Amino acid sequence: MTETLLPEVMPAPTDGGAALLDWACRMREEHPVAFDGKLRMWQVFRQEHVQRVLTDHAVFSSDMSVIAPDQMFRSGNITQMDPPVHRKYRSLVNKAFTPRTVADLAPRISELTHALLDEVDGADQVDLVDALLYPLPITVISELLGVPQSDHELFRSWVDNLFDATFENPFDPDLARKATEAVAPMKEYLLEHVRNRRSRARDDLITKLVQAEVDGERMTDEEVMTFSAILLLAGHVTTTLLLGNTVRCLDDNPWAVDQLRADPGLVPAAIEESLRLRPPFNASGRITTREVELAGVTIPAQQPVFASILSANYDPARFADPHTFDLNRFGQGRDTPPHSAFGHGVHFCVGAPLARLEGRIALGIMLERYREIRLDTDRTAEYFANPNFNGPKKLPVVLR
Repeated sequence: MTETLLPEVMPAPTDGGAALLDWACRMREEHPVAFDGKLRMWQVFRQEHVQRVLTDHAVFSSDMSVIAPDQMFRSGNITQMDPPVHRKYRSLVNKAFTPRTVADLAPRISELTHALLDEVDGADQVDLVDALLYPLPITVISELLGVPQSDHELFRSWVDNLFDATFENPFDPDLARKATEAVAPMKEYLLEHVRNRRSRARDDLITKLVQAEVDGERMTDEEVMTFSAILLLAGHVTTTLLLGNTVRCLDDNPWAVDQLRADPGLVPAAIEESLRLRPPFNASGRITTREVELAGVTIPAQQPVFASILSANYDPARFADPHTFDLNRFGQGRDTPPHSAFGHGVHFCVGAPLARLEGRIALGIMLERYREIRLDTDRTAEYFANPNFNGPKKLPVVLR
C-alpha cells in the first residue's frame, strides 16, 4: 500500500476544456489515485474506481458536513445524504418529480425552443447561450416550480454570482461562506413561495413537494426550498452546458450532422455521446468514512475524494476508441456501459430525464430549422473558470 502525490496542478477549463482533458487522461494512466497537495483532496481517475466512489456510500459518503460544515444548503439537500435517510427524501421528491411530469413538458419545451429561435430569426451570428441555451431550461424549470417569468433574470444574476467563482480549495470555509452569501437572496425568495403554497396550493412542483408524503412524513419549508433551489441551479445549468457541448461536438464532427439529418432517430445517441465526451460537470465529491485502498493506494478516513467523471468517460478500459465521437456507441440494442455524466447509484441525477428531454427536443428543432450550425470563428467563446463546470458561458455561432 502506498501514497501517491499528484505531480501536476489541475488546469482551469477556460480554453474549453482541452488542457483539463489532456491532464485528466494523463493522470488516469500515470497516477490513477493520488493526493492533490494544492487542493488538499484525493483525485480518482479510472472508470472502475470512479464508479465505486459514486456508488459505495458506506465507504464514500456524500455528507460533506464533517469537512465543510458551512454548506450553502443543508436541510433537505439530497445530494449530501446517504441511505437510509437519502432513500426517504428521494421517495418524497420522486412523488412530485415523476416521469409523467417530465414527459408532459415536451410540448412546452418545443414551443419555447421555436419561440426563442424566432426571436433571432434572420440573424446569422448569435450567442447561442443567450439566445437559447440559457433561457430555455431556466424558463422550463421556473414554470415547473411555479415562479413568475418576470423573475428569471433575478435567477441569472444569482446563478452567475455563484458559478463564476473560482477557487483554490473547494472545501475552503471561506468559499462556503461566499457561496452561502451569494445564494441567500434566492433562498429567501424561494422560501416565500414555499410558505405561500402551504396556504394556497397551485398546480406546480413546489406545491407537489409541499404535499408529498411518505410514511406520514412531509418535507419542511426549508427542505422544500433546498430541493427547489438545487433543481433551479443544477437543473438549468446542466441543460445549458449539455446543449452547448453538443453543438461543439457536432462542430468538431460535421459528418455527424449529415447523419442526424438523414436519421433524426440518432439524436438521442448524439446527446449521450456528447454527455460522455463533454460531461456538464467534470467531477463529483465524496468523503471517506474509513481507510480504503484503491489501485494499491491507501486513502485515510475522513478525506475528501474527487471522482473525475471527465477522465472516467474517456477510460479505454470501458469505452473503445474513447476520443472518437460515435453515433452508434449508445444506439438501440448496443450493450454499452453507461457513461458517468449523471453519476451512478442512488445519487443518479434526479433531473437527468428533463435535461435529456430538453437536449433532444432543442437539438432536433435546430437541425430542422438550420442547414448550417457552426461555431463563429470570428468571435471567441467564453468558458467557465470553475474547474467543475465543463462548457460555455458564451457560444457565438453562425446560423443559416
